[in-house]
Parts: sequence; C-alpha cells; structure tokens
Amino acid sequence: MLLNVTGTVVAAGLTAGCTSDAAQQDRHASAAATTLTPVAPTGRHQAGITLPQPAQGNLLAVVADLGTDVAPGPLLAELGRAIGRLTAGTDPRLMGLEPGDLTVTVGVGPRLVRTAGASLPGAADLPRFSRERIAPRARGGDLLIQICSSDAVLLSVVAAALLNEAGDRIHERWRQSAHRGADVPLGDGLTAPRNSLGFIDGIVGPHTKAEQQRDLWLAGPPAVAGGTLAVLRRMELDLPRFAALSVAEQEAVFGRRRASGVPLSGGAVTSGPQLGAKTPDGRYLVPVDAHVRRAHPSVVGVGRMLRRSYNTDEPAPGLLFISFQNDLRTFTATLTHMDISDALLEFTTTTASATFLILPGFDRQRPLGSQLFG
Repeated sequence: MLLNVTGTVVAAGLTAGCTSDAAQQDRHASAAATTLTPVAPTGRHQAGITLPQPAQGNLLAVVADLGTDVAPGPLLAELGRAIGRLTAGTDPRLMGLEPGDLTVTVGVGPRLVRTAGASLPGAADLPRFSRERIAPRARGGDLLIQICSSDAVLLSVVAAALLNEAGDRIHERWRQSAHRGADVPLGDGLTAPRNSLGFIDGIVGPHTKAEQQRDLWLAGPPAVAGGTLAVLRRMELDLPRFAALSVAEQEAVFGRRRASGVPLSGGAVTSGPQLGAKTPDGRYLVPVDAHVRRAHPSVVGVGRMLRRSYNTDEPAPGLLFISFQNDLRTFTATLTHMDISDALLEFTTTTASATFLILPGFDRQRPLGSQLFG
C-alpha cells in the first residue's frame, strides 16, 4: 500500500527511517568504500525513524514472539545495551565489520502492550482487510527488530547477534529483507525513491518538527511518550499485469505522472493533488479510484503517516510497506477507504501484517523499554 497520505512531501525512507538518496547508491554495493557517519542509538526517540537523514538503503525486519513466562522489561534492557555495543562497533559478534550508519529500532506488539495497560497506544490489534493471503505465523507478533544499514552485509550479522542475546526467550515468526530504489530529487533537499512499479514512492508525509509532533510522535501517556506506532505489511505485486498497462493507464492508477511524480492535476511534484480539478468535459483529472485520491488525508479525515516502501525479492517480488504514525486510525481508516475502490490494490496481495508500539528512546539511565515495563 503505497499510501499517499497528504498533499506535502515525504522523503520516503521509513524523512528518515531507512532509505537512500542518489548520492548514496554506490553504498548499497560496498559501504566499506565510504566513510559513514555513525548514528547514535540513544535519545528521546529511537534511531531508524527520522534519523539518519538521508536514511540507509537496506532493511531487515525480524518479527518474533516472547515466551509466555518471559518478562519483557529485562529482555528489552539487554537488547538496548547490545544495540549500543553493535552500533559502537565494540560487540565481537560483528566479526570485525564496521557498523557505519547502522540503526536498530525495537517495537513491541499489542499483546505485550496490553500487559502494561489495555488503553495504551499500541494495545489494539491490526484488523483484517481485503486482498490478504496471510498464514497465521505471518500475522501479528510480540517483538519487532528493524535493522537498517547502507551495508547490506550487516543486516543478517546484527540480527544473529540480537537473537543470540535474546536466546530462547524469543521465537522468530518471520523476517523480511528489503531495499530502496534509486532516489529522485524533489526539491528543498528532499528525495524519494522509485518503487518496483516505476513510480516515485513516498512523496507525502510529516517532515517538519511541528508536523512530526502532531502526526508522528506519541505525546503521552508518559509510558509511551517519544514513541510511535508502526504498521508492517508485506505485499506481493502483480508486476507482469501492471507492466502490460499503457503509461497513461499506469498513471491513472497512481494519480501521478510516472516520470516526474507530478499529480495528474498539475503543479510541482511536491504540490498536493487538486482533487476537484476537471477536464472541460467534466472528468476528474485525478480519477476517482486513483491511489492518490483514495489515500488522501483530506478525503479520509486522518493525519499524515511517515511511510516507507521497500522492494523485496524473496519470497516473491513485491514491497515491504512500513508506516509510522501516532494514531493507528491514521492507517486503518486510510486502508479501509482504499479497500472500497483503490485501483492500486488490484495489483497487490498482502502476505504478512503486524503493528507495533515503537518504544521511546533510551540511554544508560533509562534502559530500552523501562518507561513501559520498568
């Protein structure tokens, strides 16, 4: 779901979380050839959401369950300390690899959140939607470990180290590696990548601090303040059927020009689509079932989400969609509206789905997860 949820720009990268810009494409092949700026894992918010900027090009998401008698607080604190060592390059399990711009972002699923408070943000499960073919093991989960790096080699190494740290206290459900396409400059220092369908992906979302405070970060209660809510959806794409469409037909599906990303209603790529604009004979310039219309926040009545789409090769060609927002309804209401008649969904089948509370940031005095489970 390439959710276009506002009329402003989002530098698609999960204005941060994991993306690449055109100047960083060579890093996908060999991060060792470039000196990368380390990303501090500590702070008010976890890294890997709005930091670094621009974000890395490779991602590995690992979803796991905790044993029924495992206390989440001590486990999360240990994972936080391990993340500190891994990002600093002092953990021997890196086997000599440089951490570079490595980030690790940790979230907990609804079951664990409910043990801390049934009314807390993140306590609600993600509902089911149409066009899903999801095995029970690929739906939900207790723990998300999102690993991002410009060096793809690091992903599995860091995952192995963190799973080793957790030991038999957790049981892996599923994992997905993914990568970003080449980025396109959008102006004002913003970029967004092309997806497997050839379109610029992630042109909208919260960018300024004020927008992020309003739509991205949780302001409270204190146990979750500084965190956010994540949604993961893994999708298979019907690439042959989409490729068989003419360019004009493809553009009608998205509501944007394929080459430039400009809305079919005109303006700049960063302009919001003019949804009321019509041709002289009364047809909407942006079709009624175009993705940009069906997912528009002014139509759905929700805030903006910071969304990321990553290209996947296994188990099938497709996308790993990740969105961050401070209200789960931002996602659920948008997808419900898209379910009614979004032309893009006809080319997607969702095969994994989950939602997580991304924990607030941490440091030595405030271990990972201590606000919620301390």
